[in-house]
Amino acid sequence: MSHSAPPLDRVAGEARNARGPIDVVRDYVTLTKPSINRMCLLMTAGGLALAPDAVDGWRFVWALIGTALAVASANALNMWWERDSDRLMKRTQDRPLAAKRISDNGALAFGVAIGALSVVVLALGTNPLTTALGVFALISYVLVYTPLKYRSPLALVVGAIPGAVPPLMGWTAATGTLDPAGAVLFATLLVWQMPHFIAIAMFRKRDYAEAGIRVVTVVRGNRVAKWQAIAWAAALLPISVLLTPLGVTGWIYATTAAVAGAVFLGMAIRGLTAPSDNRWARRLFVTSLIYLPVLVAGLITDVALS
Repeated sequence: MSHSAPPLDRVAGEARNARGPIDVVRDYVTLTKPSINRMCLLMTAGGLALAPDAVDGWRFVWALIGTALAVASANALNMWWERDSDRLMKRTQDRPLAAKRISDNGALAFGVAIGALSVVVLALGTNPLTTALGVFALISYVLVYTPLKYRSPLALVVGAIPGAVPPLMGWTAATGTLDPAGAVLFATLLVWQMPHFIAIAMFRKRDYAEAGIRVVTVVRGNRVAKWQAIAWAAALLPISVLLTPLGVTGWIYATTAAVAGAVFLGMAIRGLTAPSDNRWARRLFVTSLIYLPVLVAGLITDVALS
């Protein structure tokens, strides 16, 4: 007598039931993409520390918590939306939803719940402007950027807009206003994201192609992607230094931003003669990860010593 294999959903359901509560919690935390959240919180804290108005301890805390919840919600809902395409890529096929370790409805409910909580926290702990920025970032990331990834490489620019909101939220939580210095913080993170994600799109090109995600490397090729990375890295250097002419920072930050930006640009330019596109792209990616903490460290040092 032959026996057919059990359906995948049934196997996944049995696997979910066999897991302990710690495993479940770990998977829900994974939905929030903690590494991305940490980077966003670092930039939010930088915006709070840089703002000229004194921020009381509680507003600082609530701003960070509200931002963390908003980013976590955006990431969870993004992962819920992309659960099917995630199964097609090696780097994402073990994600909780792609591997069916948690239910689709559970992930959706979790993402919506923490998103709603973020709005409450920001509204009660900061101000209407910061709350509105959080809502804008969450909605635009999930409902505009995520579906656009499958239609156009311009999605990278669109997604960089909500991705650059956290430091602006830190600034507005302290000041309650939109002004040039806050705009520079926003622009710095927006422009930084471009070569950062172009690098990922290059060494993950095959994955993106198989999942139908229309990144620049897939649609226009590596050469065009390299020139775009150079252009964005070149723009990043003067934009990041603008905080000093605006009178917000001093020479310590300006020097840090100039040196870090020059190193980042140099690594981007090396791509034109690199013997291996993938190896260069990984090095550019690592450089981008080092760049932001160095920039924030220069910022905090400058503020502390001024």
